[in-house]
Amino acid sequence: MTIPPRFLDDIRSRLSLSDVIGKRVRLTRAGREYKGCCPFHKEKSPSFTVNDDKQFFHCFGCGAHGDVIGFVMRYENLSFIEAVESLAGQAGLQVPKPSPQDIQKAEKARDLHALIDSATRWMEEQLFAPANKEILNYLTGRGLSKETIQSFRIGYAPPDRQALRKFLLAEKFTDEQIFEAGLVRKKDGEPPYAFFRERVMFPVGDRRGRIVAFGGRILPDHMREPDKGDYKPAKYMNSSDTPLFDKSRTLYGQSFARQAARDGATVLVTEGYMDVIACHQAGFKGAVAPMGTALTEDQIVMLWSMIVAEEKIPVLCFDGDNAGRGAAVRACERILPLLKPYHSARFAFMPEGEDPDTLIKAGGAKAFQNILDTAIPLFDFLWLAHTGGRNFDSPESRAGVVKALENSIRTISDGEVQRHYQEHLRRKVGEVFFNRSRAAGPRDFNKPVRPGMRPQAPGAVRQKDERSLLAAIINHPHIYEAIEQPLGQFDFRNPACDRIRQVLLGAFSHNPDLDGEGLQNHLESQGLAKELSDILNESVYRLATFAGPRADPGSVAQTWLALYRDYEGEALKQEVRSGWKQAFQMSSEDDEQRLRTMVELKAGERS
Repeated sequence: MTIPPRFLDDIRSRLSLSDVIGKRVRLTRAGREYKGCCPFHKEKSPSFTVNDDKQFFHCFGCGAHGDVIGFVMRYENLSFIEAVESLAGQAGLQVPKPSPQDIQKAEKARDLHALIDSATRWMEEQLFAPANKEILNYLTGRGLSKETIQSFRIGYAPPDRQALRKFLLAEKFTDEQIFEAGLVRKKDGEPPYAFFRERVMFPVGDRRGRIVAFGGRILPDHMREPDKGDYKPAKYMNSSDTPLFDKSRTLYGQSFARQAARDGATVLVTEGYMDVIACHQAGFKGAVAPMGTALTEDQIVMLWSMIVAEEKIPVLCFDGDNAGRGAAVRACERILPLLKPYHSARFAFMPEGEDPDTLIKAGGAKAFQNILDTAIPLFDFLWLAHTGGRNFDSPESRAGVVKALENSIRTISDGEVQRHYQEHLRRKVGEVFFNRSRAAGPRDFNKPVRPGMRPQAPGAVRQKDERSLLAAIINHPHIYEAIEQPLGQFDFRNPACDRIRQVLLGAFSHNPDLDGEGLQNHLESQGLAKELSDILNESVYRLATFAGPRADPGSVAQTWLALYRDYEGEALKQEVRSGWKQAFQMSSEDDEQRLRTMVELKAGERS
């Protein structure tokens, strides 16, 4: 039985090698790789390495080497087919029965890879040819460095309808192969002609970086031949599907983003080629883009597979206009059925009229980072998409929107995640429709999201912010003198956070001059290594930049105290709300007076 190579690639893209091996072998992170004791021979010192980027394992002790399929075959003593069937089940795939056509396609794919790479090199040479200097200047004038152009293998397709075909025929490829690669079109009575002409060419790589397709951008009017009649060429043209390329399963920039994600970069989705390249140049190397279509289910799974961390939450970037919001709603609908523990997404919206490329050009990396910082969680986007700009004064309108939200939540296939969404919805409905004043109303989805406006579940905000307060102290111990008293009084709801708070207070009481490294060593010696890793990570810093190690040391204490005061005020409101309810039920004037006094005293302290 022969398995189509594309199906094997699907298995490898859906399953992280370190995840599969990590369920059988204890692995630890070592730079870009993982290490552990080899399962295939007895050893005390780890010599077994796992590399997710290259998709292989290797033992320097016994020489064992292979990919995820080879590992399962060897570890579980399975045949190739048995290992593929086992892994396909884990990946949620059905093993196909290969047809003669599949076998023929697999044989052709090897030659097509060579053909596409030759075409890419030729287009690169055209861009840097002296005759096309104006086109190269056009790209550098748009802010692309020559290093970026070379890194993304950007090229140029000249107007000559036969130039690329002649080159590839001279390289011993056939017209049929060139046609199958999607580089030429056929017309009765004429020789095949180039599909891409007078366009800047963006080669599209697969997850391993091999070029499998192209996107072509039209040149500005003054740099190309005038249009004929009423015909207006499309701004962008993309390769059609070929034996090497399926646009629904490909993300532009995926090989770059996969490597960047291994190094801790945020995976984010933009709209087009130039957005990805602009993000990459500005330092956002986890950027990818779908191939001119809405984000597909396969692409969503690919995004999650890129992220090494347990919490897999890419950021989806959309334009701030109606079209962008519509695209975000469609993406949300496709993600919901796929949700599972630790797998989700956040939604970020560009200012109206901007995309990542133009925003970075105008405001630099900081302007784009500010947008990413305002990205909202999936549940909150779902809520806003259903409630934004609507009036819910009547019970019928409230019931209608709750019904619509319940229907969306029912599409989540994972039972545990669905139950949590249902519970979250119940809390949100109670919070918005019953505990808030009517004047407040639901937030308008049509208004732009500003930094600091990330709506979240109250409990989620509280716990993440608790972690940020502790992270700020550990990364910036110099603030302890300013926050010692409130830290001692703080009522942490998360037991792990409260345990760390107590250990920190004890550590500082014995040695007020402890630095960040000393604090971390002390916490680890107290058995809090896991809790420490939950606090000192990018998911916390993204929500609270003041707590990160690169934050401005001069402003950390002030931000910390402001956040503490917010907590204190929220706790007071909760206590007063509960107290007044009890006083009303018990008809206790003494309790009501006590609550009034408490509010007055607290107001005086905070003023």
